Amino acid sequence: MRAKILDFLQKEIDSEHIPGAVLHVSYKGEVLLQEAIGERSCYPEKSPMTLDTVFDLASLTKVVTTTPAILKLIDDGEIRLDDPIAHFLPNFQQNGKNEVKIRHLLTHTSGLGAHRSFYDKGLNEEQILNHIYSEPLEYAIGERVIYSDLGFITLYKLIEEVTQEGFPTFVDEMFFKPLEMTETTFLPKFDKKRYAPTEYSDKLQTYKCGIVHDENTETMGGISGHAGLFSTIHDLQNYASMIENNGIFRGKRYLSEAVLKTSKRNYTPFDDEFRGLGWMMKSPERASCGDLFSEQSYGHTGFTGTSIWFDPTIQLHVILLTNRVHFGRKPHMIRLRPRLHNIIRSYF
Repeated sequence: MRAKILDFLQKEIDSEHIPGAVLHVSYKGEVLLQEAIGERSCYPEKSPMTLDTVFDLASLTKVVTTTPAILKLIDDGEIRLDDPIAHFLPNFQQNGKNEVKIRHLLTHTSGLGAHRSFYDKGLNEEQILNHIYSEPLEYAIGERVIYSDLGFITLYKLIEEVTQEGFPTFVDEMFFKPLEMTETTFLPKFDKKRYAPTEYSDKLQTYKCGIVHDENTETMGGISGHAGLFSTIHDLQNYASMIENNGIFRGKRYLSEAVLKTSKRNYTPFDDEFRGLGWMMKSPERASCGDLFSEQSYGHTGFTGTSIWFDPTIQLHVILLTNRVHFGRKPHMIRLRPRLHNIIRSYF
């Protein structure tokens, strides 16, 4: 298995689809493969990928911070899925949004638009939130999946309102510190040699390195519920272990089995894109986990080239970390991810 997987990744590297990768494969609680291959940086000079490389997780932020934070608040009786967002953020109820609930934001069925280029207007965090609160819905609530960063920006603010803590502080105290995720953080301050640089920035006149790739998160100060988190394969392995073991890590429970089971249901069978609470579920078509993962599989991807997928039927999880945007925004990952997962799943 190892040779076939690494050969596949090397071909993708040679084709300049990705500069390099760090890959982790776990089966029934045992690490079968954990490898770094290729380069973490190709410009302005080459630097080898290593297992301790720090990656911009992009939208994995949604399932490594925002989703577990919401699940924890459900466990603690602070919120429920049917709570309207406006109960916590009164300004959100403008323009017909008073019936949007927490479950709608988590499942991307709120009717909010997918994306806005707030950074082009030079908006700060408060201005961005006010814009989201005031804009009308694009679709009827609960009828269509529209993958929306706006929804997870809103959830980040809701979490701060409920906890009366800064978002990074809350997730650090509840998850990162106890799960020994010591190198998972917003606004990282590691040695520059450890980062997988992302895309070239005209503003910086160099490649982004330790600065969040997502432009809206950058203009928000580097912290949001949809992007901004940096981490390593070691830390994500610990997080994945907790999720896979029904909320338990090294004998201690962090989330209830009941709330995790609830998060992995398919809430959008009416749509081509299946969604759990935060999680992508395996959809009938275009699933990034490939063709061979079971229908019960769940995971997520990140725009920079990251992903994490679980197949609970055989206790398999795969974490792939790349900085594919180092080469620009070409869509090679759309084919790379499912083919890689097919190779891995074919062995079980």
